[in-house]
Amino acid sequence: MIRNRKLWACLVVLLLAALFAACSRPAVTEPAPAEPPMETPAARVAPESPESLDTVWGIDTASLVDDGLYACVRESFGEPAFVGRYLETKEGVSYGIAPEEVKLLHGQGIKILPIYNHFTDATTYDRGVAEAEQAIEMAGELGIPEGAAIFADVEPTYPVDAEFIRGWTETMLDSPYVPGMYAVFVEASDSEALSSYLSFAWQHQALASKLAVWTSDVEVGITTKANAPKAYKPEAEAVTTVDIWQYGIDAETCNIDTNLMRSDFLKYLW
Repeated sequence: MIRNRKLWACLVVLLLAALFAACSRPAVTEPAPAEPPMETPAARVAPESPESLDTVWGIDTASLVDDGLYACVRESFGEPAFVGRYLETKEGVSYGIAPEEVKLLHGQGIKILPIYNHFTDATTYDRGVAEAEQAIEMAGELGIPEGAAIFADVEPTYPVDAEFIRGWTETMLDSPYVPGMYAVFVEASDSEALSSYLSFAWQHQALASKLAVWTSDVEVGITTKANAPKAYKPEAEAVTTVDIWQYGIDAETCNIDTNLMRSDFLKYLW
């Protein structure tokens, strides 16, 4: 009986010691997820030698392109390979492209770069889907053919997030058209576009590889076609493939902006 009491006493002491050790051990917590590094999606790596990149010169404008504007551009700047134009009129901002413009430009062998700008808020997945659906409808009504890229115009003052970009891209990919986005993808600007794009690209690399990028990086400024930059060096080219570089804006003559485009991207224009 005494021996059994001693045994029970030893077991109680061991049990109390174990409980004390468990209570005094620091709680184990899951580490916070690391912030994704700002890396380039594998499928959108910039070329090693942008100086040797084959490019074409073109313009974009909020004005109607009639015979007078076309002559102004050709005589003052040079013959563009493409012209960026808006899908429909946005009151006080831009004129939508008219059938007469399409006939004029195509008659001169000039490609059309379609732009959609009927929004001022580029946030949330649902809004990205809704804006893409409207752009797809407009493009179809204009007769824009399958395979053409449609660019969402995200101005520097617009709020923008990664989810809008995802909604826009996924919805456009389910349509006959190619998703594109225009924005100021410049780190030093007030635009949220670059950080939002990088977040989107990190989370959805496969989608990012299918989104065409048109950056406004205007440090060079307006030039003629002959004096356009020889090296293709928009700032965003350091983090992703830039398909179109708007290097100059608001020309006093002809009301145009000037651009360089990778020549292999012409096949995605109208």
